[in-house]
Amino acid sequence: MTTDVTADTAVIKALKRMRMPQTQRNREFWLLLFACAISGAALALVQLGALGLIDPFILFIGGGLAVLAFALHFVLRAVASDADPFVLPIATLLTGLGIAMIYRLDIADGNTGWDAYSTRQLAWTAISLVGAIAVVILLRNYRVLFRYTYLFGLAGILLLLLPFVPGLGRTDAGADVWVSLGGVVSFQPGEIAKICLAIFFAGYLVRTRESLTSVGKRFLGMTWPRMRELGPVIVVWLISLGIIVIQRDLGTGMLIFGLFIAMLYIATGKTSWVLIGLTMVVAGVLAATQILSYVQGRFTNWLDAFNPDVIAAQNGSYQLVQGIFGLAHGGLIGTGLGQGRPQITPLAESDYIVPSLGEELGLIGLFAILCLYMVFVSRGIRIGIAGQDDFGKLLASGLSFTIALQVFIMVGGVTRVIPLTGLTTPFLAAGGSSLVANWLIVALLLRISDGVRRQPRVVIG
Repeated sequence: MTTDVTADTAVIKALKRMRMPQTQRNREFWLLLFACAISGAALALVQLGALGLIDPFILFIGGGLAVLAFALHFVLRAVASDADPFVLPIATLLTGLGIAMIYRLDIADGNTGWDAYSTRQLAWTAISLVGAIAVVILLRNYRVLFRYTYLFGLAGILLLLLPFVPGLGRTDAGADVWVSLGGVVSFQPGEIAKICLAIFFAGYLVRTRESLTSVGKRFLGMTWPRMRELGPVIVVWLISLGIIVIQRDLGTGMLIFGLFIAMLYIATGKTSWVLIGLTMVVAGVLAATQILSYVQGRFTNWLDAFNPDVIAAQNGSYQLVQGIFGLAHGGLIGTGLGQGRPQITPLAESDYIVPSLGEELGLIGLFAILCLYMVFVSRGIRIGIAGQDDFGKLLASGLSFTIALQVFIMVGGVTRVIPLTGLTTPFLAAGGSSLVANWLIVALLLRISDGVRRQPRVVIG
């Protein structure tokens, strides 16, 4: 009798849920439709500006990607109806704008077929969306990840070491961060490693937060940790320095250490950890500039970019100066899609995708893109703050901070606010491993937001 009542109750709840209007998903549907329309319009404007005609083939492929984006939307309706409605449309729009600009650069360079960066970016976008759909379907409860905290930490370290495996690492790259499979597919395992390490940091900090927040000495109005509590920070700092020295990858080293310090601050609420982290960053950078020639060269390019000798030097500031000139050429409203000359800048489709967009969309268009990033990050942090379990709060905040820090490092580098590093601009830049990792972050944020909204609220009073 009890089993029958339970079954009837489950059926009634399912029927009520089906009849209940999904406000979040309806909002997401219209925003996603708008994002796909803007992306399609950008592709059409690129063709009109660069070719003077519209080739329906590329629009057909773009429509196929829109179908996959809507497939993820309908999957959310079925298995995660309470997920955040803004994350997916923003990621779709940023990805679409990136594809449009990469396609515009292919037109200028005469790249066609599989040699075209846009063709490979379209293929990687399809793979990324399929991967995001798989994560949303298979990961029904994100708290399961907490059980495998140390396994994810080990996986992150192994992924960072993968480029040094004989036969896998690429020797033609400037930094030891690439892995080649049979000479056909190349990817950066560090992009996936940052997600594994974010999961590890979240689980580790949940387990050790009490010891990290223990009472220390009061100085300058802040509570400073004891020396024995600095062990984890020193270990992560040394790992980051190892990435900078051994792999010659300044960007990833800074990203991993910054991610850990940000999550440590969120877990403990101590400002002293941030100051300690910044001090260690300054110390590491000063040491790297004295020891490593490539780091010293990037600082020279940053401080004396317009010196003719620095511009003409090998690995000099020519690329940086060309990007700045491109931004200046775009001005306030831009030259228009397909009507600028972003192809003059080396690596305009990857490292310098932001100046490429800034030249043709102008300062207003670039600010609009930065606002999209700002909303994306704020929604991710909001997801973390709304959560009642510490693991979900730290993981959502850490993943969001990863996107924010990457954008700051890349935009700051190409605009000469900070020295340039080797990271990619999330969703926009050409690169399969980066795109897959960013869409996996989207899937995790969607899953966490759905789990947070389904948590029972504790009412006091």
